[in-house]
Amino acid sequence: MTASQHHQRDDSIPYDLIGIGIGPFNLSLAALSDAAPDLRTLFLDAKPAFSWHPGLLMEGTVLQVPFLADLVTMADPTSRWSYLNYLREHDRMFPFFFSERFHIPRREYDHYCRWVAGHLPSCRFDARVTELEWEEDEGVFAVTYHSAGGTGTGTDTRTSTGTDAGTDTGRDISTGTGTVFRVRARQVVLGVGTLPLVPEPLRPLLTPGEPDRRVLHSADYRTHRDHLAALPDVTVIGAGQSGAEVALDLLRRQDGTGEGGPYVRWLARTPAFAPMEYSKIGLEHFTPDYIRFFRALPEERRERLVREQWQLYKGISEETLAEIHDELYERTIGGTEPRAALHPGVVVEGVERAGDSGGSGDSYVLTCRHTEQDEVFEIRTSAVVSATGYAAARPDFLDPLAKLIDWDEKGRYRIDAEYRVALDPRVTGVLYVQNAELHTHGVGAPDLTLGAWRAATILNAAAGRRVLRLPERAAWTTFGSPDRA
Repeated sequence: MTASQHHQRDDSIPYDLIGIGIGPFNLSLAALSDAAPDLRTLFLDAKPAFSWHPGLLMEGTVLQVPFLADLVTMADPTSRWSYLNYLREHDRMFPFFFSERFHIPRREYDHYCRWVAGHLPSCRFDARVTELEWEEDEGVFAVTYHSAGGTGTGTDTRTSTGTDAGTDTGRDISTGTGTVFRVRARQVVLGVGTLPLVPEPLRPLLTPGEPDRRVLHSADYRTHRDHLAALPDVTVIGAGQSGAEVALDLLRRQDGTGEGGPYVRWLARTPAFAPMEYSKIGLEHFTPDYIRFFRALPEERRERLVREQWQLYKGISEETLAEIHDELYERTIGGTEPRAALHPGVVVEGVERAGDSGGSGDSYVLTCRHTEQDEVFEIRTSAVVSATGYAAARPDFLDPLAKLIDWDEKGRYRIDAEYRVALDPRVTGVLYVQNAELHTHGVGAPDLTLGAWRAATILNAAAGRRVLRLPERAAWTTFGSPDRA
């Protein structure tokens, strides 16, 4: 079928695979599915268009992985959805070549993903999934989703360069605020991503929707950065890449007089502001070889390893640390005191709203404890940015299926080597999950390096054949005993 041809797609016929959530990982699966044209797929996302961490798309920030860790290349470098083909399509190949960059701007990665999502007819946005159920009589999953922009006709017409474009006709219920659709599939893959993680003491002070928020997660930083930069004092919590980038951005808002811009305080519970492990051998923890080793370990050893390996996935790039040091060096020329403070080994145990902060409104008092000295102290600040990462959470739409999922003792998915979730034997369909397997597959779960490989693994399993060839061995390191290798 040519790019200009269309055909009718009947949503009453079960799909082979439905993906819920369109972040980089499910978008990777959607793109790689081009290699299996006989597989009927549909991917749903509540957002009106693709968007990747918009609150952290600051100028000058780059991916922490090389551009080859795009949506497809590590599994299928011949795919038309590669980053290099994106450059070609946008006439940027020569500028990219001359830039000699291995780590691309984060804003361009977001634009690349938007380009892919906008050309894949299997990706449907403005589609908020509200229920995932198992229809035992039919032997299929039923996915109910709401489209705020629905016309009430149950159709979604689009033009695309893909091979499955057209008009979708499904069972729908027109409402006053949109359309509710119900589609079915033999297999479902959850790619809903993770949610911002905020320390318990800060949660009562979060005020989503306010234009001048003073306590927020770094996921919302870009929206509020100008307001925060006008305050006398901002405290950043978290020693990962996001915390470092927020601290650096605020430092750059200080002027040369030593008066303009906020005083920047950076707290972290880790014992140091440490660089991410980026040695060539160390990076082999992000290979299928390490996943196989990790999966074979007892659960308690896996839990311990994840905690101990924080520098593999929570560290800071050496370049960002160097830039922070350079900013502080510039600001202290001539003996000027830095308008910044860095405090590792500190846990925030309590937060209270205080009075006026230098004419700028309310301030906050943080009760902190230094973990090594076991000393408690207080910090007063005008605002707090919690760059404390993300965590997998159970989406509400899973409630109808929850009793059929075999949860572990901590309420997490039990996941096999091909990313299938353990289900009640009565469920003959397959449920997969992406980026919710840190506890079963190790530190590579949230990393883009393994995204295409994991998506290809799921694609092969969903198709019931080898659609894409994956390497037998990817690391020089032998993880574990040589007798078991």
